[in-house]
Amino acid sequence: MTSVHTSAHGSAVGKTVDQAVDTAARPERSRARGGPPEPPERPIAWAMLSRAVSVPLILGLVCFLPAVIAAQPGSGVRDTAYWLQLVLTCYAGARLATMILSTRRRLLQGVFWMFVYIAMGVAPFAQVVIGQTPTPAVGPRSDLVTAIAMILVGCAAFDLGALLASRRPLRRRTPSARSTSGPAVAHPLRLRLLVLIAFVASGFYVLKLGGPAVFFSSRQEISETVAASGVASTESNVGSAFLKGFGTVPALLALLFYTRRLVTSYRARRTPSTVLVWGGLAVLNLVVNNPISNARYWFLTVLVSLLFTAFPSSAAIYRTVLATGVVGALVLFPYADKFRYDEEGQRTVQSASVFEPLATKDYDQTVMFANTISWVDTRGHTYGRQLAGSALFFVPRAVWSGKPEDTGVRVGQWMGMRMTNLSAPLWTEFWVDFGATGMAGGMALIGYAAARTDRRYALAVTRAGPGPGSVLAIAAPLIAGYTFILLRGPLLQAAGKLAIAALCLLLITTFRERRAVRRR
Repeated sequence: MTSVHTSAHGSAVGKTVDQAVDTAARPERSRARGGPPEPPERPIAWAMLSRAVSVPLILGLVCFLPAVIAAQPGSGVRDTAYWLQLVLTCYAGARLATMILSTRRRLLQGVFWMFVYIAMGVAPFAQVVIGQTPTPAVGPRSDLVTAIAMILVGCAAFDLGALLASRRPLRRRTPSARSTSGPAVAHPLRLRLLVLIAFVASGFYVLKLGGPAVFFSSRQEISETVAASGVASTESNVGSAFLKGFGTVPALLALLFYTRRLVTSYRARRTPSTVLVWGGLAVLNLVVNNPISNARYWFLTVLVSLLFTAFPSSAAIYRTVLATGVVGALVLFPYADKFRYDEEGQRTVQSASVFEPLATKDYDQTVMFANTISWVDTRGHTYGRQLAGSALFFVPRAVWSGKPEDTGVRVGQWMGMRMTNLSAPLWTEFWVDFGATGMAGGMALIGYAAARTDRRYALAVTRAGPGPGSVLAIAAPLIAGYTFILLRGPLLQAAGKLAIAALCLLLITTFRERRAVRRR
């Protein structure tokens, strides 16, 4: 194995990290499993294919779609906000096209640019053209101009952080005969404990809400049932968050680990107990994590993480998720809240244009950033208080009387809105605490961490072997799916499930593995 790693490192000149590791490690892994060597990738064939699709893809994302939106009738004014939004849309479209056409599978960066292109590019551009927004803008037009400019700055900072991460070499841990320390992997016995926790926690969640039938009604009925159960109080939603979190997150993580085990191990696919456990987890997730009783962003997390786990090395699946995600978000997502309310409370959507729902539903990220700028102008920055409230989400308000509320809720209350379940994108969270400088620095750190995680993930999936395997091979797809929620915000709402996932991963993680070199 030492020679394989040396060969991979030597051939990495002029190639990406995952290309080099894939090319060198694939035949060795195949021989270790007793099968014929897998054929190497064909970069020349893919280069020809990428050239064939790159021109229409780039033209479609950067030129055609913005031009179609610009031609829509509306009362929008073509001022500075219009042109800045057009630049942001084209910039995000170009970066998304780069992610789709790349030979590397950059999960976190790809999902980031897909979100930016849709929620902070195309949709706000349609709102500027049509002259409507899902949430009213209460401040002056200059605050909207500032918001769009700061989103652009944040995107550039994200790219800068990713560029710095790509310049720093990765440290690879290669176990030796004297040392058994290696990458973080899932301990088999602890994984079984996670499965037990998943069934117990989800079973309690289902029983507490009155049985499986409630999960196939509507989100409104779920919320009412949780409120009637006495778990949540009028002063704090910590109990409700923990009930939902432990009822859904361990079940998803256990399913992801067993999915990876079946994908990477022929022996596991031939073991009836493993297949039965996977089937039970699939049924459990169908109940607690179905799209009817869960928020659309959470179901996207489930779907994206499952796809990336089931096809860890498939570039086609990666590109398909990014490409079809744009179409689904623009055409289907505004209509996907059919099960949010019951039949009496169901809101119907009537639209004469495919772009009108983008201006009237869901995508309020940019206008909420503008409203947040107006709010901060009246009261000043909080200098870390909002982020501290998100990090200490688990502290009840009975203990911390001055615990900050969701950023979206606080801004909504200041605006006088009755419905305060409003977004607070990640740019907003940094802006509230630290202003423009802190926002740029925060986004640069996010870009750096995303790029490093993507590179580590590319190495982790190439080391696939029998058993649960690398924890990062599961954590990265989960974070990629959860990126939609983190970027949309508020962070206080998103922190609960993320912390529960981290606890579950810590529970099953071990840094011990079998010795790579046996004594003769």
